[in-house]
Amino acid sequence: QVQLVESGGGLVQAGDSLRLSCAASGRTFSRYVMGWFRQAPGKEREFVAGIAGSGGTSYYADSVKGRFTISRDNAKNTVYLQMNSLKPEDTALYYCAASTGWAKMYEYWGQGTQVTVSS
Repeated sequence: QVQLVESGGGLVQAGDSLRLSCAASGRTFSRYVMGWFRQAPGKEREFVAGIAGSGGTSYYADSVKGRFTISRDNAKNTVYLQMNSLKPEDTALYYCAASTGWAKMYEYWGQGTQVTVSS
């Protein structure tokens, strides 16, 4: 099992930036595809960004493309989500998740970190 712990959320104003971190346990972190998801009140959980085990390939939801950047440091067992030009509609609980490969289920999940963006 992989243990995931998110951090870095908070309350910011529209246009501000935040960097979320996800710390993972275990010896095989580099073998996992990592992703970020978010869920706002009254809405379904949605995909935000994903990154390959090597860090060489990433993909994003259209709603965050050009504003958010996912990255990873396998030596530190950590995945990041840099969020720039934040909008009120970005307000949500953000989750880190791990998958054993592309196009497979994200079977490991963290508890989430809250991001709130005021206008």
